[in-house]
Amino acid sequence: MPPGLRRPARTARVAAALLAAVLSLTAAPATAAEDASPSGSRAPAVQLRVATYNIHAGAGEDQVFDLDRTAAALRALRADVIGLQEVDVHWGERSAFADEARALAEKLRMRVFFAPIYDLDPAGEGGERRQYGVAVLSRHPVLHAENHEITRLSTQTPDPVPAPAPGFAEIVIRVKGVRTHVYSTHLDYRADPSIRAAQVGDMLDVLAADRGPNILVGDFNAEPSAPELAPLWHTLRDAAPDAGPTYPAIAPHKRIDLITVSHGITVTGARTHATDASDHRPVVADLRLPREGR
Repeated sequence: MPPGLRRPARTARVAAALLAAVLSLTAAPATAAEDASPSGSRAPAVQLRVATYNIHAGAGEDQVFDLDRTAAALRALRADVIGLQEVDVHWGERSAFADEARALAEKLRMRVFFAPIYDLDPAGEGGERRQYGVAVLSRHPVLHAENHEITRLSTQTPDPVPAPAPGFAEIVIRVKGVRTHVYSTHLDYRADPSIRAAQVGDMLDVLAADRGPNILVGDFNAEPSAPELAPLWHTLRDAAPDAGPTYPAIAPHKRIDLITVSHGITVTGARTHATDASDHRPVVADLRLPREGR
């Protein structure tokens, strides 16, 4: 969590019409990754490079806000789809009131979907709403996007109770004809695993409504062996078990930033990327998608 973060009350689920407007902000030109499926019965595998990165609201390990540095770290991954966590949108002085989701999408020439977890009134009259949440960047066409609710524990009341709140992002993309669901999440950071356990159950309920391929990435605030994450491994698998630790960015010793995939997706390679542009390191994985996905 970025230093000095105060989380406001939860917002309602983002409306589909608004999502379409956001997604169209930075529509990228067609790339080789978006070519139509080749003809013939022996078409090559559908390849996709996916990444996840907790961007620490654009501040590096040195606590200096530098969104150009964040963009450079993301660009170096050469990923087709990137799940982001700790994203500020007009949040405050710590990130210069920037719309980080839009700015990063423009710098990288990618589409973006931002899913706020928290929403505040503007800092001043006539200002923009202050939001904080997760996002997904994509080079591929986005067919649908949704901000799902999962269990969260507010920090705005002295005696918070677990309650549904938004901030579990889903986009549906078409990769050479293969319809693929990509999710970005940020699980609870507290030592008590009970909220994370509830969040895992909530996420699995969302994924159960979608036929694969499914890709879930994010900051899980727990290592893959944590008991509260165990239910995930009945439906998904860890795409980067040997990629190395991700937190903290300098001399990392915990692997809490994960890429997980549904069965049928082949992982051909995975790694972490050494950078101090955040307090986490990003993870990137090369995947092959099954063509039978809808």
